Amino acid sequence: MGLVAAVTGALSVWLILWSLNVKGFDAFMVFLLIVLTAVTVRLVLPGLPGKQTPPGD
Repeated sequence: MGLVAAVTGALSVWLILWSLNVKGFDAFMVFLLIVLTAVTVRLVLPGLPGKQTPPGD
């Protein structure tokens, strides 16, 4: 759910920046930065020390 929210928010930021005459490519780079950050957090979060399941479960 968080990834969907991040993509939706990033798309909104992209459209707003583009409408404010920021270059389309630069606005897309901001979009990619937000989405890649969200994906990285989603991939790294299960591996953090407090989130691991015990070996017997």
